[in-house]
Order: sequence, then C-alpha cells, then structure tokens
Amino acid sequence: MDTLGIDKNGAPVIIEFKKSQNENIINQGLSYLRWLLDHKGNFEILCKNKNVDVDIDWDSPRVICIAESYNKFDIDTVDILPINIELYRYRIYNENILYLEPENYQKVRISTSGIIKKSNKEKTEVLQKDYSVDQHLEIASEDIKSLFLTLREKITALDEDVVEEAKAKYIAYKLSTNFADVVILHNSLKIFVNVKSGKLNDPDNIARDLEKPKHIGHWGNGDYEIKLEHQKDLEKVFNLIKQSFDFNK
Repeated sequence: MDTLGIDKNGAPVIIEFKKSQNENIINQGLSYLRWLLDHKGNFEILCKNKNVDVDIDWDSPRVICIAESYNKFDIDTVDILPINIELYRYRIYNENILYLEPENYQKVRISTSGIIKKSNKEKTEVLQKDYSVDQHLEIASEDIKSLFLTLREKITALDEDVVEEAKAKYIAYKLSTNFADVVILHNSLKIFVNVKSGKLNDPDNIARDLEKPKHIGHWGNGDYEIKLEHQKDLEKVFNLIKQSFDFNK
C-alpha cells in the first residue's frame, strides 16, 4: 500500500495514489483494507513504536483514493458500496502547488451489514461499523432532542457541502475536515469546535479552553468545548460553531 496511517480520531487510514486515472485503485484499497484487518496486531505494534497516543478505532477504518480523475464506473461503484471510500482528485498548478478536492461526499452512510469477511472458524466480522444519529439520540431527553435537531438544521444550512457523519462517540460536521463535533448527553449537548487555543472570539465566555491551564483529553477535534443545555443559548453557541466553520472551510 502507498500510505498507512491513523487519523486524529484513532481510525486506521489507507491512502492509495495514482498519477492518472486507474480503474484498479478502488479494488486495491479494498484489498489492503482486508489485509489490514487481518493484521491488527502488527498495526497496533507500529502505532506503539511511533508513540501514537490515541485509542485505535477499528470500527471506522478509512480508505482514501487520490487520482487525477475517476471514470463514471468508479464513482458509481463507490456510491453503492456499503463501505465509505473517500475519493479525491488532485490538480497541479505552476508545478509547485498541489490542490486536492473531494470527488464524492457520502452524506448518508449505507448499512455495512452486508460487507463481511470470514475467518477460518466461519465467524464473521464487519469491516466498518455503522453508526447513526438516531442511535446517539436514544439517550437524550425530549428537550435535548429538539435542541439538537434545531442546531443540526442550522449547521447543515451553512453550506450544501457540509457532511454529517455519526461516529462512535460523537456526530461530526465537516467539509474537508471536522469543524464541529457534537456529543449528545441526556440533559445537554457537548460541542467541540476545531479552533486552536486562543483563537476563538468568545465574548460571552461560554467555551472551555481545553489547552489551558493544561491539556485535557477529550473526544472530537479542536481546543474548545461548549456545553449547550437551553434553547436561549443556541444563537451564542452557533456563532462559535460558525467561527470554526469559517476557519476550516
């Protein structure tokens, strides 16, 4: 495989590069994913040797393909696969600028129940575990459900390319990278915005800086945590999310 890594959320990542269009790139990525899931122990040792201080999320492995172009069959195949494969097109400008843009956005994850592999003992294992917003909402009170749905509508209205993706611990909102991650609790929403410590304009002092006075470990991306409990605070919180959106777009 061309590149093997791990993202900030602990998901193993396989990246395949092709200089031009290549019909085998998707098949290669899937083959390498199968190999990786058969060699979890080796990957965990590699992460330990590289001092990777994050729990590995084996439920959400990522396959990223980067090529100059894709044909219609590639795109159609990826759209119907129950595995989320990320396609990116690259452009080179003035021989020293590399520009990447997404070829596909899967805004709705398809169930992965049909994509399985069999071991020698005939057990089955799901390659990618599927999470949903509804699962996260199961623990929320009715007021918090209503509050989340209102916030969700405002976030997704920021741009038609905003992607909502349910993870194991939170719901991510992203363009090329996450700009807000929402954890649903019974009586509140906990929101992490992807802004560096000291860069958030927070006149109402409602965000918690997770880097000061010392680093606090947390789910999600960014250095700020915001707690939302009441509808009356929604606009203040959304203004901070909008800042993160502007920083990351």
